[in-house]
Amino acid sequence: MKLQRVLQYAQNLLMQTIEKGEIAVDGTAGNGHDTLFLSQLVGESGHVYAFDVQQQAIDSTLKRLSEHGARNATVLLDGHENVANYVQQEIAGAIFNLGYLPGADHSIITQGNTTVIAIEQLLKLLKTGGVIVLVIYHGHEGGIAERDEVLRFVSSLPQKYVHVLRYEFINQKNDPPFIVALEKVKQFPE
Repeated sequence: MKLQRVLQYAQNLLMQTIEKGEIAVDGTAGNGHDTLFLSQLVGESGHVYAFDVQQQAIDSTLKRLSEHGARNATVLLDGHENVANYVQQEIAGAIFNLGYLPGADHSIITQGNTTVIAIEQLLKLLKTGGVIVLVIYHGHEGGIAERDEVLRFVSSLPQKYVHVLRYEFINQKNDPPFIVALEKVKQFPE
């Protein structure tokens, strides 16, 4: 057995969950890698909604999708905390890369409060057996505060409805990213 790196493991979780024809969400479009990955998972009959607050990220994501002929994504210049304004149907999975956009202004970062709002909204839309994967980069200014707020929230989720996993390498230097994965095991009561 070989341990999967964080990003490999994130993709593996999504591959085990998302099927052709389903809906997926990329909460942090960034440079479009995850949006494209999700687009390929859901296929032509599925759809991806991708969110980012920076025009640079939107442009990069649209370019990456275009280069690969992907036409099954809606890329939105808006915060992931507004996901419920755009997505009302059941989703199979979602991914977030928390932190900042590589190669861009490092002062523009994801925030714990908006990430928690997005998670709450997505859990309501998530199919039973679906997953939300959070790749948490916390080695930047503001990263520890977001990490802690997100961990507090997901740790409080009732295990009867959501299983919460933390996957990380604990002997790596320089605040390595880690994964928190949420698997919905039962519908929440109305």
